[in-house]
Amino acid sequence: MLAGVLLAPVPAAAGDHDRGAPEAVRRAVEAGEIKSLADILASLRGKLPGQIAGVEIERERGRWIYEFRVVDDKGRLYEAYVDARSGEIERIKEK
Repeated sequence: MLAGVLLAPVPAAAGDHDRGAPEAVRRAVEAGEIKSLADILASLRGKLPGQIAGVEIERERGRWIYEFRVVDDKGRLYEAYVDARSGEIERIKEK
């Protein structure tokens, strides 16, 4: 499943947040403003409460945030919010 996440494009979320077009995300990674999804996934290994089922990147209040959907072995769904610049987990909440 993780291979599918690595190969899937990172969609930008819409709504109340700034839209992060794929080109803007790519430019931010190339400029070193944020870490790539591959780097973030490597740093998260073993730190999330289950398997990654999906990922989005959005820009909230001027900051890029990776949002991971995670499913544990009991089928519970979580959302994990990770700062795209530092790679730090900001919060995990059960859905």
